[in-house]
Amino acid sequence: MFTKTRSVAVALGATTALVLSACGGEGDTDESIPIGIIADLTGATGDVGTPYNQGMLAYIDWRNANGGVEGRMLEPRSDDYAYEVPQAEELYKEYVNDGVVAIQGWGTGDTEALSGAIGNDELPFMSGSFAEPLTDPEDAPYNFVVAPTYSDQMRIALNWINEDSGGDGEVAVFHHDSPFGTAPLADGETWVQDQGYDLGYQTYAMPDGSANYVGLLSQAQSQGAEYIVVQNTASAPGQVAQDIAAQDLDMKIVCLNWCANDLFIDTAGVEAAEGHVLIQPFAPMSAEKDGHDVIREYVQEQDGDPDEIGTSYVQGWYVMHVMAEGMAHTLAEGEELTGPNLRASLETMGPIDTGGVVGEGVVEFTEDSHRGSVGAGVYEAQDGEMVEIEESATP
Repeated sequence: MFTKTRSVAVALGATTALVLSACGGEGDTDESIPIGIIADLTGATGDVGTPYNQGMLAYIDWRNANGGVEGRMLEPRSDDYAYEVPQAEELYKEYVNDGVVAIQGWGTGDTEALSGAIGNDELPFMSGSFAEPLTDPEDAPYNFVVAPTYSDQMRIALNWINEDSGGDGEVAVFHHDSPFGTAPLADGETWVQDQGYDLGYQTYAMPDGSANYVGLLSQAQSQGAEYIVVQNTASAPGQVAQDIAAQDLDMKIVCLNWCANDLFIDTAGVEAAEGHVLIQPFAPMSAEKDGHDVIREYVQEQDGDPDEIGTSYVQGWYVMHVMAEGMAHTLAEGEELTGPNLRASLETMGPIDTGGVVGEGVVEFTEDSHRGSVGAGVYEAQDGEMVEIEESATP
């Protein structure tokens, strides 16, 4: 069964190689491509931030070992900001001073706080945040969102609930008490109204550090909730699943992106997780998409076990892949690798193949929209695995 330590040994080997490269190895040349990576390893979302960062660094290690980007080595600087916005802002300034070509970020609060500076500095920025405002080039010209937004995921979840309930259900939304947690709440309520769904819809902030969520579930019971949509990382909803099981409540969890993963199943336990639903734009390794083959081969070459690779690792790998493909297109066109040129490539190069892993299988941006995909898989926890019950669902 999965464990919370999955991917660590493989990623640590990759990270060590990258640090050595950045300190004067093969990648430390005038032709290397410096990238800043703002990561949450020890903060409030470190449970998923750590494997996401590991997947990103592993991709860079794999790409460099296979010729890099048009012959140039990717040179990452990865730092933990512990989910603190001021620390992210300091790291951003350092990266800009270091002359990075692009940045991989993490949280919604820090990504939105940095968006203005990112635009002024003309520095392409991808992130672990899928907040909808980041997809509008008018407001965030250098932000690119690889996966369906949190709001699109919420719409997909509500569509599924409406169908599953027969058009008459009560929905409680449990969310992280942060910009990340609140990002899709208003859009979800609007969706219910616009679609004419006969669904109740109430939202509840999840207090940090709770030993259990019995009190919150009691409030949801008073509402008559049959479905608990969760916008949080995996550990908290895993506890919610245990509490539901312990009280024998007739409630089904529907997790969005950052709790829609194997770590949720690990935390809840196989029995408590059984039957809960997961909206996940990045196909887990258990889905066996073509795009998983390269990850599987890399992990085996590192003497790791592909079955221990979690979904957040896959996410980090493919977000970095999208950025690297934009860089490769820029260089292949004979253009200098600058922020404006990279932005132009991402907006005009057409679909970026992910082998069926992300959304509808490809990621594509345009000059009018930096929303790379709108499709997400719908999965159900069955016998400790994420089993696909709907492929590429869209709002």
